[in-house]
Amino acid sequence: MSRLTITLDDDLHRALKETAARQGRSISGLIEESLRLRGIQSMENARQLVARARSEAQCSEADAISLAVEETRAHRSK
Repeated sequence: MSRLTITLDDDLHRALKETAARQGRSISGLIEESLRLRGIQSMENARQLVARARSEAQCSEADAISLAVEETRAHRSK
């Protein structure tokens, strides 16, 4: 597991701590979930997504990659 140091605005840091306490979760858990919701994932997970898309859609690798990129962009723009 890697460590990361970030700088947050005091109000945002306080809100993050309060949310974590209210939900009974860790700050790192909230941050990891937020990153995943923004579509940030490992290359292995991205490859699995493309493989699943190809399998279910029965399309070429290029079409599957294009579909995955479109879906990721659509999800991120929400």
